[in-house]
Amino acid sequence: MKNTKTSNILGEKYEIDMNNPVLRFVNNPILTSHEVNKVWQKPDLKVTTVHNAGITQYNGKVIMLFRSHLRNGVSIIGLATSENGFTNWEIQSEPFLKPCTVDDKHSGKYTILELIENEAGGVEDTRISKIGDIYYITYSAYHSEIQDKVRVSLASTNDFKTITRLGPVLDLDMRNVVIFPEKINNKYLALFRPNDNTENVTGGKFSEILLGYSDKLSDNRWELAKEKVMGQTGAPSAFSDKIGPGATPIKTKYGWLNIFHGVRKTMDGNPYTLGVAMHDLENPAKVKVSNIPILFPSAADCKVKSEDYVHVPNVVFTCGALRLSDGRILIYYGGNDTVMNIGISHEDILNELCEKYPQDAKTGRKI
Repeated sequence: MKNTKTSNILGEKYEIDMNNPVLRFVNNPILTSHEVNKVWQKPDLKVTTVHNAGITQYNGKVIMLFRSHLRNGVSIIGLATSENGFTNWEIQSEPFLKPCTVDDKHSGKYTILELIENEAGGVEDTRISKIGDIYYITYSAYHSEIQDKVRVSLASTNDFKTITRLGPVLDLDMRNVVIFPEKINNKYLALFRPNDNTENVTGGKFSEILLGYSDKLSDNRWELAKEKVMGQTGAPSAFSDKIGPGATPIKTKYGWLNIFHGVRKTMDGNPYTLGVAMHDLENPAKVKVSNIPILFPSAADCKVKSEDYVHVPNVVFTCGALRLSDGRILIYYGGNDTVMNIGISHEDILNELCEKYPQDAKTGRKI
C-alpha cells in the first residue's frame, strides 16, 4: 500500500506521498516585497524581494528572518511574525539586521571596524538554531570592496530585540553554515559548504558539504572534518554541480532531517532544487541521502505582478523549516529569490525516500 499522509491546513486538504513529497501551500506566496514596502516607507528602505528566511518559534509565534534586496542591490534582513506560521504576518517597523555600524553590539573578538568591513556589501540568508535560551543566527556577510568575498558570520539573541555580533565563524570563504540545534556527544556541530573559486559558481568545493565541530560557539573556533559528509562528482543528477545545507537540521525519530539544495548546470542556467538527507542522531557523519529531489522550481513558486522584479529564475531555496507535533514538516522557501512560500511535507515520507531511493552520500551516485 502506498504510504500517504493527509494534512488539513486552514481548510485545505493535502495528500503527501513519495510521488508528491512536498505540496505547495495554496495561498503562496506568504510574504512579498509589497507587504514589506507598506511598512518600510523610507525611500532607502524600499525592497524588491523577500526570500531565503530563517525560521524559528518564540513566545508562541513563528519568527521569520527574511532576506530582502534594497533597490541599490544590497541585502538586509527583516523580521516578521505570525500566530499560525501561514498568514497575517506582522512586519517589524525597521530591518532586523543591516550591514554593521559603529553603534552595533559585538563580542569584542573582532573590532567594530573589522565587522563593518566584513558586512558592508550586504547580509543575507539567515539560519536560526535555538540552543538553550539563546538563538544563534548564522548569516552570509559580504565584504565592503572585494567582490564575492563572503564570510558566514554568527550573531546571538535571546529576545529578537537586541543582537550581539560574534563575527565570522571561519576566516575562509563559506556559504550555508547551518548549526545543529543541540550538542551531540558534548560538541557543537554544523554543516559547512565551502567556496573555492568565485569565478566558477559550480563544481569543486561548491559540490561538497563538510561537518564542523566546536567546543564553544561564541569563540568561532571550528574544526572541519577532513572528509566530506555529502558530495557530488558531477555525474548526471539534479544535484550534480552544486549542493549546500538549507534549513537548520530538525530532530526526528529517524534522525536529523537535512533539507538541502542542489544545482544542475543546464544550457539555460542553474536551476535549484531541494533534496533530503537523514543524519544519524548520535553520529551525523552517517547519513542517508535520497536520490530523488523533493521540490523542483516552477511558475507556482514566484507568483508576482506583471511589473514586479524577479531576481533569479528557476530557484527554490530554503533556510528554515518547522516540525509540527504530528510529524508534519513546513518548509519555508524562497521562489526565484523573489518571494516567500511554504511547502508542506511529512517526516515519514521524507525518511522513506532516503531509505528506498538512496544515493551514495559522498558521490551522488544512485545506489
